[in-house]
Amino acid sequence: MKVVIAFLILSTAVLLPGQSKSSYRITHTYTLGGDGSWDYVVPDPPNHRLFIARQNRVMVVDDDKGTLLGEVTGINGAHGTAIAGGSGHGFATAGKDQSVIMFDAKTFKSLKRIPAAEDADAIVYDASSDRVFTLNGDNHSSTVIDSSGNLVTNIQLGGKPESGASAGDGKLYANLTDTNEVVEIDSKAAKVTRRWSTAPCKQPVSMAIDTAHHRLFSGCRSGVLAIFDYRNGRVITMLPIGSGVDGAGYDPAFGNVFASNADGTLTVIHQDSPDQYHVAQTIETPRGSRNMGLDPANHRVYVASGKFGPTPPGGRRGPVIAGSFAVLVIEQ
Repeated sequence: MKVVIAFLILSTAVLLPGQSKSSYRITHTYTLGGDGSWDYVVPDPPNHRLFIARQNRVMVVDDDKGTLLGEVTGINGAHGTAIAGGSGHGFATAGKDQSVIMFDAKTFKSLKRIPAAEDADAIVYDASSDRVFTLNGDNHSSTVIDSSGNLVTNIQLGGKPESGASAGDGKLYANLTDTNEVVEIDSKAAKVTRRWSTAPCKQPVSMAIDTAHHRLFSGCRSGVLAIFDYRNGRVITMLPIGSGVDGAGYDPAFGNVFASNADGTLTVIHQDSPDQYHVAQTIETPRGSRNMGLDPANHRVYVASGKFGPTPPGGRRGPVIAGSFAVLVIEQ
């Protein structure tokens, strides 16, 4: 997942025909400011916090008040964050240093630097093995680290991984965006056990999981959300979403799947049954706001956004405007 920057514009919810009265809307905007672009937004539900990668650090935000609690500093190329259960440790990827920073989850002080691999990006905690798994995009691998910060091994995945999710049963899943596949990892044996094609979905990037019904949700840059039965890799269905997806989440309490997209939309897909789904709502967000985190405890979706300056000649976007970074709170 690459960092994004966006214009922060006035946002409204767009309701679709036949949608239920319980629609999602933007209820708060947390203006956090600070320099730099951003990447993964990772909720920590037990402690009501958000961990947000900000290029050279990770911001820690109170998810109820929108206040900055602290920062994990000294990260060269911050992307993903994972909190390792009851160990008291957090882990943040430093993609440009090919490493992972272990930090104290209470004080946010860096404790240890662990070697990973080129383009260390997303990172996922698996409770069944008590390990974290980095997804190293350009290296086509996953670095496995135990919750005490000990390097276990590196696993070759056979493709460029993006987001991943743990099923909690000893299996971990990751999208391979260049080969259009999902790969299954045995978290204790630390090896690939299975893979399947995501076709006709192309460039699967974001991922969410429904462990109760064994469903895996892959957000694809081809403009669809692909839904699989992860027990056998069977395609359940595919539904349209916005373009430039980079984030996903699933709220089991309401049976809703979310996809955050760079075109300035958040797609809400409702699970009518494990095999039946429909697009329930499209929420307008600032263009480029493709990073999100879902807190299943308070049922809020947190979407990162901001402003940038004029685009230079030959460039894709201008520099981030200092102080413009904000998080949108979206809920029913």
